[in-house]
Amino acid sequence: MEDNLTLDADQLRAQTRLLELLDRRGQPVKRHRGIYLHGRPGRGKTMLMDRFFAGVASNRKRRFHFHNFFAELHTAAHESGSIDKAIDNLLGNAELVCFDEFHVHDIGDAMLIARMLDALFARRIVLVVTSNYPPEQLLPNPLFHDRFLPTIARIVAHLDVVSVDGPLDYRTRGGADTAFAAGRYLLRDTGAVNLTAPDVDIPVGARKIRARAVDSAAIVIDFTALCGTATAAADYVELAQRFLHWTLCDVPPLREVPPDWAMRFVNLIDVLYDADRELTLEARTPLPDLMADVPAIPDIARTASRLGELQQPESAPVG
Repeated sequence: MEDNLTLDADQLRAQTRLLELLDRRGQPVKRHRGIYLHGRPGRGKTMLMDRFFAGVASNRKRRFHFHNFFAELHTAAHESGSIDKAIDNLLGNAELVCFDEFHVHDIGDAMLIARMLDALFARRIVLVVTSNYPPEQLLPNPLFHDRFLPTIARIVAHLDVVSVDGPLDYRTRGGADTAFAAGRYLLRDTGAVNLTAPDVDIPVGARKIRARAVDSAAIVIDFTALCGTATAAADYVELAQRFLHWTLCDVPPLREVPPDWAMRFVNLIDVLYDADRELTLEARTPLPDLMADVPAIPDIARTASRLGELQQPESAPVG
């Protein structure tokens, strides 16, 4: 962990609670309760969880971005026909599991998440979760929220809820030493891309997605081609495993596109950020306007915070 002087009050409190999960040898304590860290984007939740995870002296630990885990869970459950078998296949003999960016927005996903959590709690696995939402705000859609209340109650019963919501979005400080933060945010800059012939069909699952260009490590693709078609977070996970460098072209202000397109964009940025892929984003408008006035899209604030890490040259738009 970082020196305590570098942590704000919420981070210090959360760090203390996390360390209580370990014994003197740095191994997970055999206990039922875990920790649920929540707060606005950029407040240090993932940093705290990752530093905690790195310090755990055990090979029986697993760390997942929730998008990735849920995609793998869907596949494993379909193949095995059983949630319990799918979890066994994914977690093996884990005694500690960490989920980053836990969220519930869809009622279909909510039912699978409920079964997954029950299986984890039954195994007495120590669970650490980060989320932008306190438990009571999960599945906020008023049409379905009541159906998720029993699961929320089980989360609160099994996990200590700790707020990490200090006043500063640390991503606004810049200086992150990651591939993602080395990327660029450009205004209608088409760039000088010469990878392969344009209009390449890329197989993803059972479908194909058309990109402008690809090579063994890079992909150049239009926003409409990727987010304007029926793609899912699992598709982005698969693509992020194949391509280290991304150029996303012609991104419009998100308020001008259908909500499902904007939601796919949110999921894409989540996946690329967690996989630490370098992203060049070519947009029609400056970043504040790109994200402004987007109606009722979950996690849009997290996306804005993450895109704020990209380098933004102070130059005139290229038209």
